[in-house]
Amino acid sequence: MAKAAARKVVREDPVSRAFGDRVRTLREEAELTLEQLSKQSGVSRAMLSKVERGEKSPTIGVARRIALALGTSFSSLMGDDDGPRRAFAIVRKDQRPVFRDADTGFERFLLSPVMAGMPVEVALHHLPPKTSTGELPAYPVGTSKHVLVARGKVTVITKDTETVLDEGDSLYFEVDVEHWFENRTTRACEYYLVISAPPSFGRREGK
Repeated sequence: MAKAAARKVVREDPVSRAFGDRVRTLREEAELTLEQLSKQSGVSRAMLSKVERGEKSPTIGVARRIALALGTSFSSLMGDDDGPRRAFAIVRKDQRPVFRDADTGFERFLLSPVMAGMPVEVALHHLPPKTSTGELPAYPVGTSKHVLVARGKVTVITKDTETVLDEGDSLYFEVDVEHWFENRTTRACEYYLVISAPPSFGRREGK
């Protein structure tokens, strides 16, 4: 007797769905077609289509390329920044916007509030053993990152450098070059990022 073919159950990821909705909304507001956004971001049209439908969770590198092409920040794609600007804002632990890479288990938690034009954002990255964030695109000139390792060991890589950071170590570097983070160990690592954008980029995002 032939066995009945097992049906593949596809469960919708609410994070991917919300991210895709945000990308589509910003693309339509910018009056861009998928083809135009593909050319500007360097991300294939097929991938963009899957992202917008919530069928594919992009890597953080792909997500950042989409954000740059749309003239916004990665964090803005993760949450709603349309609310009024406040001088006092709390981000509860269970309300952190989170980005997850389903293939690697990489997680990015946004710790700072999502508000248009903010020049600084704070994030926590969780990188499983033997994994990488993948290549991240260059940011606008003048953008910098402060890295503080909270647990484990992480390697910060650019085209010309490799810097190994142990637990408790910190690093400052300008990110106007392609770069990425790797966990080459058998233990999960966590590190904090403080990203400082140049004023001109902050103003552009706040349009």
